[in-house]
Amino acid sequence: MARRPGAPAAYGEDFSFVSPLVKYLLFFFNMLFWVISMVMVAIGVYARLMKHAAALACLAVDPAILLIVVGILMFLLTFCGCIGSLRENICLLQTFSLCLTIVFLLQLAAGVLGFVFSDKARGKVSEIINNAIVHYRDDLDLQNLIDFGQKEFSCCGGISYKDWSQNMYFNCSEDNPSRERCSVPYSCCLPTPSQAVINTMCGQGMQALEYLEASKVIYTNGCIDKLVNWIHSNLFLLGGVALGLAIPQLVGILLSQILVNQIKDQIKLQLYNQQHRADPWY
Repeated sequence: MARRPGAPAAYGEDFSFVSPLVKYLLFFFNMLFWVISMVMVAIGVYARLMKHAAALACLAVDPAILLIVVGILMFLLTFCGCIGSLRENICLLQTFSLCLTIVFLLQLAAGVLGFVFSDKARGKVSEIINNAIVHYRDDLDLQNLIDFGQKEFSCCGGISYKDWSQNMYFNCSEDNPSRERCSVPYSCCLPTPSQAVINTMCGQGMQALEYLEASKVIYTNGCIDKLVNWIHSNLFLLGGVALGLAIPQLVGILLSQILVNQIKDQIKLQLYNQQHRADPWY
């Protein structure tokens, strides 16, 4: 049958611009992160429920709450990607692409601002660490996280070991009835290789000692300086991690945009076929 001059090339009824490879690759890509998000939420909810009710006072520094919030956001985002790719829904795919682009740009902006305004970033980190010190005994997850950080970085407190006086249990004031008064957590103590059992009381009374005397038993340098030095010496590692986080996001954005364009082309083809089905040259 002759084709009208200027009309699109004729395609069979079964022809589709939508590539199954792109469609299902995007679907399984989102399905993977969808499952990961559900696991994150489940772990966060379980950890939250297993805590004592008193832990409700420190939601701002609660790792379980952070896990739940990130998991829910990832769940909603990947849900749009899954359903949008499977149902070829342009609205859901564009929502997925837009949200993923915003997340990527926010991460990029945070990295640039953290580098440019390093002093303010340091101050914010210091504020977070001090807040964590205050709630050290209120949250078991937070306590384990701080202990791990102090042992890993060989440090104690934020700026120095005396920062632990901000905690009500370790405070050095005379009216503090705590048995841990003027002490530091055991994770501040220098390791003893020959010791079979961990001495959790090794930090007893360390805040009352001067720097040189205390340094014989515990780490006296703060974790902020240790963290900054670690970042400076591991820039390539951090760059690799950032790239590893950015690549899946860019792949998701690219696949979703390709699929959206293919769906739009398919819609145009269907509209054209409907409009010219009765034409003698169709």
